[in-house]
Amino acid sequence: MCGIVGYIGNQDAKEILLRGLEKLEYRGYDSAGIALLNDDELHLFKEKGRIADLRKEVDTSVEATAGIGHTRWATHGEPSQINAHPHQSSTERFTLVHNGVIENYQQIKRDFLSEVDFVSATDTEVVVQLISNLVEVQNLTVEDAFHQTLKELHGSYALALIDNTNPETLYVAKNKSPLLVGIGDDFNVVASDSMAMLQVTNKFIELMDEEVVIVKRDSVTIKDMDGNVMEREPFTAEIDASDIEKGTYPHYMLKEIDEQPLAIRNIITKYKDENDNIKLDEDIREAMKDTDRIYIIACGTSYNAGLVGKQLIENIAEVPVEVHIASEFLYNMPLVSKNPLFIFISQSGETADSRGVLVNVKKKGFKSLTITNVPGSTLSREADYTLHTHAGPEIAVASTKAYTAQMAVLTLLAVDTAQAKGMKLDFNPIQELGIVATAMESMIDQKEMIEGVARNFLSVTRNAFFIGRGVDYYVCLEGALKLKEISYIQAEGFAGGELKHGTIALIEKGTPVIALATQKHVNGSIRSNVQEVVARGASPCIISLAGLEEEGDTIVLDEVHEHLTPLASVVPLQLLAYYAALHRECDVDKPRNLAKSVTVE
Repeated sequence: MCGIVGYIGNQDAKEILLRGLEKLEYRGYDSAGIALLNDDELHLFKEKGRIADLRKEVDTSVEATAGIGHTRWATHGEPSQINAHPHQSSTERFTLVHNGVIENYQQIKRDFLSEVDFVSATDTEVVVQLISNLVEVQNLTVEDAFHQTLKELHGSYALALIDNTNPETLYVAKNKSPLLVGIGDDFNVVASDSMAMLQVTNKFIELMDEEVVIVKRDSVTIKDMDGNVMEREPFTAEIDASDIEKGTYPHYMLKEIDEQPLAIRNIITKYKDENDNIKLDEDIREAMKDTDRIYIIACGTSYNAGLVGKQLIENIAEVPVEVHIASEFLYNMPLVSKNPLFIFISQSGETADSRGVLVNVKKKGFKSLTITNVPGSTLSREADYTLHTHAGPEIAVASTKAYTAQMAVLTLLAVDTAQAKGMKLDFNPIQELGIVATAMESMIDQKEMIEGVARNFLSVTRNAFFIGRGVDYYVCLEGALKLKEISYIQAEGFAGGELKHGTIALIEKGTPVIALATQKHVNGSIRSNVQEVVARGASPCIISLAGLEEEGDTIVLDEVHEHLTPLASVVPLQLLAYYAALHRECDVDKPRNLAKSVTVE
């Protein structure tokens, strides 16, 4: 959950690295640092806090044509200047940045580095100290020492190493954590995400696990663990640099909420043919049709999308579905059916817990499908099939448009499966998704009203509850997650009938209860649940669907097909969370303790 950048070429590396780190700050922002190497010496700058804090510490007079940088989300050691990357060996000859978790770092300390005085509390320092020991005590070459060190590491890593005596080379490797090499004219770069280096190139080489990569200004050499040279052509990152800028928006999150109608229309365009029929890979269609049970694996917001996906696939295609939290499934795999299909949902396609499950699934020979927003990501490459959500870059830590895009793709998958099985449907998903996009726009146009609700309803509360029935319950889980992660209000989502089985004891005078009422068959039931909490002093906010609304409802959504209400009903919940965080003076795009791409277990 950290961001890495590196540069080697003829330009001054300083600003390229700093700007790259700013683009990666969504991956971690509790500390940051850069190491700049020129012919004379290495210059190291580290600081607790954001990239803006690091900028203040960097000596602007220093010029260097090679360097590495890092923005951190702490795993080992508290956020501090000492624990910030880059880390150096005791001799200060070697300097390293690292993303991931070295599971056996304590054992390496005991077995190889008992005489070394460690400065930081990180697992990363163990790696650079071991490299130094192998070079300076055991007389290995730097490349051989780097290679040997990788063989000792257990866990996940993306690494970039500088040898102060050789300003012409960066040593790079990865295992489970993402890392790319960018190709330029008389320069090359390293980055955790292509967005970081779009400022200088859009040509990138994907790195595979357990490869050693030697990066010079005019060459990139990739070797496997046996020392064999691997040839790999670069790909072009199809991202417009303007897509990763905020433009006139105060926050990425608000921009990305507004982009949801466009994302839905983009999905329609990508997944329909000239006759407005769904266009999917035939292999995916056959896998969906042949399976006896689907297992959706995901985390966080993607897990909540998976719950909606379960409802869609079961109700539309009549295929049984289970939804599992990846981190639990990884170590507690239940009995599975005879012919399962595993669907992995991940915005980044790099989620470590989900990737761990995928590795196990592949070993057992089960079919797998990834739904992700990032082509070429690890989960996309390693699964049998991939469906891209085509939502465009999502920078804010709190996911919005990736969530609705995931649900839209799951809708198309469910309908396509039903049609492949010869089932007759009463709606056209292409048309209905277009109606959803319009309903989203209508709700987005009511920002001023929703901001007023948030100000009056959520600005000073310490907790809030979300209730719904049927698929509304799944959306309530996402609404509660959005509110808690960016406003720090203790928020929980409940099935409407479950609140009274214990948690209603927490209702006090003025406690906000947000209720979704978009399902006709349970409309009366959820409204009865609202009355139960009102009788205990709660302040209700009812979000209903046109046609089901009643006097006193706070927000009314435009009518959409009942299967697709989650795509519309989540929009006001996203906006409520955004404005609640804003009025509580929270950092909307970078909430405390969180990062965007969760690449550690």
